[in-house]
Amino acid sequence: MIAIEYIVGLSGLLASALFIYGLKGMSSPVTAVKGIVTAGWGMAFVVAVSFLQAFEVPEDVLPHLPVNLGLAVLALVLGAAWTGWKGRTVPMTAMPQMVALYNGMGGGAAAAVAAIALLKHEGGTPLHLGVTVTGALIGCISLTGSIIAWAKLDGRMKQPIRFSGQRVFNGVVFIGTLALGVMTVITQLQGEPESGLFAILFFAGALFFGLCMTVPIGGADMPVVISLYNTFTGLAVGLEGYVMSNPALMIAGMVVGSAGTLLTLLMAKAMNRSLANVLFSNFGATSAQAAGGPQGEMKSVDPADAATTMRYASSVIIIPGYGLAVAQAQQKLYEFVKMLQAAGVDVKFAIHPVAGRMPGHMNVLLAEAGVPYDMIYDMDDINDSFATTDVALVIGANDVVNPSARTDKSSPIYGMPILNADQAKQVFVIKRGKGTGYSGVQNPLFFAKNTSMVFGDAQAVLSKMVETLKGLGTN
Repeated sequence: MIAIEYIVGLSGLLASALFIYGLKGMSSPVTAVKGIVTAGWGMAFVVAVSFLQAFEVPEDVLPHLPVNLGLAVLALVLGAAWTGWKGRTVPMTAMPQMVALYNGMGGGAAAAVAAIALLKHEGGTPLHLGVTVTGALIGCISLTGSIIAWAKLDGRMKQPIRFSGQRVFNGVVFIGTLALGVMTVITQLQGEPESGLFAILFFAGALFFGLCMTVPIGGADMPVVISLYNTFTGLAVGLEGYVMSNPALMIAGMVVGSAGTLLTLLMAKAMNRSLANVLFSNFGATSAQAAGGPQGEMKSVDPADAATTMRYASSVIIIPGYGLAVAQAQQKLYEFVKMLQAAGVDVKFAIHPVAGRMPGHMNVLLAEAGVPYDMIYDMDDINDSFATTDVALVIGANDVVNPSARTDKSSPIYGMPILNADQAKQVFVIKRGKGTGYSGVQNPLFFAKNTSMVFGDAQAVLSKMVETLKGLGTN
């Protein structure tokens, strides 16, 4: 028994080292895949070794052991098969909602562990029970909040739900849930039979608050929400790892929680919001003025004309947005880019931190097409280059290139750092129509003198551009 205890403990230490090494690998696109694989092996290893704990169960549990092991194996097989299939077949446009859903499942798993610990009525120290309840609260919020985020990203919930006095209502729900959590701890310590009822009401309140917290948030802010709930999931897992005395869960949860916290802060900074604003305000709302009608006349050109201009330019910066993912046009875009490079054009990609529907969405999209990492630049590294660039090509992006963020104090995105596409000598915008972006904010860039619109689906437009370059040749 002692040997098994040592093996389980050492496995947690080894798995934690693999988690941390894998996370370090994810800090660079060059080593990201290797990092993910390494962390995955760490998780697989600690899951396999955890089955050794079956040999240490108390005698009263032994009669149920075969059934419990069978259910665990069945859950692993079904989960691995389903997620493996979905991971390989999910389209890039659905990747954000899949990530949101998986975030929620992690929080839900942590909450389930807490539920078992609390409903078994085994008591414990105040610290132990307090940590269990805290982890349950965070896990429940992550679960239901992530489900709402998934529904918004998947188009199943098209509008935020807001009503008068909503913040006060949410505050009452949260305080009531905390009170139920405190009563759960107190009754557990005293061995009261009512502890089970308080625990059930506490979980119901925590799940409900996750819904209340997320439904008023606008869809344009889902990248920050996904990052925030990733943090919550990590914290919940770490706390429940403490409850289970499992070092692998504690370290993995702390690593995910701290990384998610840093990412959330960076995302909030990229949108010019404080973390308190993200957590406690109905961000994502737009003013009527900002979401109003056109502010001028859009000039449109044919794809062939835009392609010809870029073919004879010295430098081009491409800004991808969610429209590129919707059109699944990343492969065609890179084909177009390679033809420009063959003609001697200097081509770079500019990525805004909140472009797309999740953190790193555009990086993943370009990596899928095989775009070299040294062609992809973050906003801070490339923004000064727009002023000396011949052409900026915007594909399906809106808010991240909106000059209103610099000049219009009435705009809800005022103060948000943007890509300086408007400073290029010529701007081409590939867009399906004349509507506003995901946040509903009109973009004056589309009416600027140096901007021309190329209307149409990105896949079709880029295909015509490629054909134009083939006709022009590389000389």
